[in-house]
Amino acid sequence: MSQSVFVLEDDADISRLVQHHLETAGFAVRPYLTPTNLIPDAERQPPALFLLDIMVPGGDGLDVCRRLRSNQALSTIPIIFLTARAAENDRVLGLELGADDYITKPFATRELVARVKAVLRRFERPTSPSVIQFEEVVIDANAMQLTVRGQLTTTTATEFRLLDYLARHPGRVYSRDHLLDAVWGDARFVTPRSVDVYVRRIREKIEVDPENPRYLKTVRGAGYRFEIPKE
Repeated sequence: MSQSVFVLEDDADISRLVQHHLETAGFAVRPYLTPTNLIPDAERQPPALFLLDIMVPGGDGLDVCRRLRSNQALSTIPIIFLTARAAENDRVLGLELGADDYITKPFATRELVARVKAVLRRFERPTSPSVIQFEEVVIDANAMQLTVRGQLTTTTATEFRLLDYLARHPGRVYSRDHLLDAVWGDARFVTPRSVDVYVRRIREKIEVDPENPRYLKTVRGAGYRFEIPKE
């Protein structure tokens, strides 16, 4: 079965271009000129990925991204922005809202398809169940679920992947550049400081006191280390 991509793009010519190349690459594409029906349709039949323009009539892609990231049923689905807004501040905002990649117009269609595939590869789930549990934290990689103190905790796909990677290598110090390579791969809009944004988010979700973390430690001048307390 083809992986589906929901495309929010109000320019009909660009939408047809994107749809043609993604379908040629084997994806099933569902185009939207406005955001009105996108989330209700996704709740009924979740796609593999959202490709969002920012400036669209009847709303904007940033608001759609916020709503997706706060929707527990859809929060882990990868999001790529495809937009003419190329300023650094726009890219940073996209990251802060939980985007997994950010592509600016004009774009090469081959690169677009390659980056869609790259994002989806990063979020492939393991073929066998794999659970890490310590104290009151449970990381279920197969279900892509985080449970903290008995409560299911919503994460984005990138937050979960970073947490899972660190927790599977406890005691090791990783630089920001290493984590970018391991977790983001070839996502070009992220920078080493992007890792700090996600570390802060993860701490807010797993730590009792995020300002004095027990698990996810900063190693000054080197990077980050994950510590799993010994029983």
